[in-house]
Amino acid sequence: MEKLKSTREIGAEKEDVACSFLESRGYRIIDRNFHGGRFAELDIVARDKDGYLCFVEVKYRHDDEHGGCEGAIDHKKILNICRCAAYYMAGKQMTMDIPVRFDVVYILGREIRLVQNAFDYIQ
Repeated sequence: MEKLKSTREIGAEKEDVACSFLESRGYRIIDRNFHGGRFAELDIVARDKDGYLCFVEVKYRHDDEHGGCEGAIDHKKILNICRCAAYYMAGKQMTMDIPVRFDVVYILGREIRLVQNAFDYIQ
């Protein structure tokens, strides 16, 4: 009998899928699962082929029976991601003149979709 996977194990697998997907599109993965103190976790930090520093959120749903992936990122989640991104940049001594973008990889079943510039930085 096959052991059921935990939510954490499934999340790690889907982040691996997202990293491969991003790399196939010219992204270079810099960091994964960065914990920003009391703020949110950054799933993936990458550079795209145009030089943007991309903070990438990965959202997975097995199916859309209870709504798609898009509804999983609300205002509070965006605020926490933005705070964590600022914390990340400060910790890495990055200046604020670096071009930054917030992307989301949505995985619904076997379908993968990248939304570049999915949301703006908020404070």
